[in-house]
Amino acid sequence: MQQYPSALLQRAVDEFSRLPGIGSKTALRLVLNLLKQPEESVEHFTSAITHLRKDIKYCSVCHNISDTDVCSICSDSHRDHGLVCVVENVQDVMAIENTQQYDGLYHVLGGIISPMEGVGPGDLQIASLVERVAKGGIREVILALSSTMEGDTTSFYISRQLKPYPVKLSVISRGISVGNELEYTDEVTLGRSIVSRTPLDKS
Repeated sequence: MQQYPSALLQRAVDEFSRLPGIGSKTALRLVLNLLKQPEESVEHFTSAITHLRKDIKYCSVCHNISDTDVCSICSDSHRDHGLVCVVENVQDVMAIENTQQYDGLYHVLGGIISPMEGVGPGDLQIASLVERVAKGGIREVILALSSTMEGDTTSFYISRQLKPYPVKLSVISRGISVGNELEYTDEVTLGRSIVSRTPLDKS
């Protein structure tokens, strides 16, 4: 077990180690790097983290991360409000936006159905998606979920929930390899997959 010359140093390393993908060695390197920085820089760093946790909001419409009650995408009058792309998480929104191939809105589920991990439909933002569609004005819903068994299960469940409504359902093209997650897909492939999406019933 790593021995530290300071209890304060150990506490900081322990906290950094709690972040995903950060082991104790990497955490120690980050903490020692912070100690080399001017005190003002470290204060800016800690202030940014504190404000992030306290002040961040989730869009009341699409559940994307936002600084305001309604995010900048949902409030953009130049975007196509009749087109909604359903994604698993915030990272997927960022990935699709980086393609610059999509001008509609989003709906962030906050995960996908995964019985093995105890995640059911009620744990996701599926009911709010149905409510959005039920209000009218949406002509197409694109299911842009990971091409895994869990992703396909979630797409199928959503399609059943939206069946009573006159809305077109489509899925992104399978240019994305089966088993891949959206956030790790290159922007060109992801952009083409959005543009060449196919109707859900033909996928």
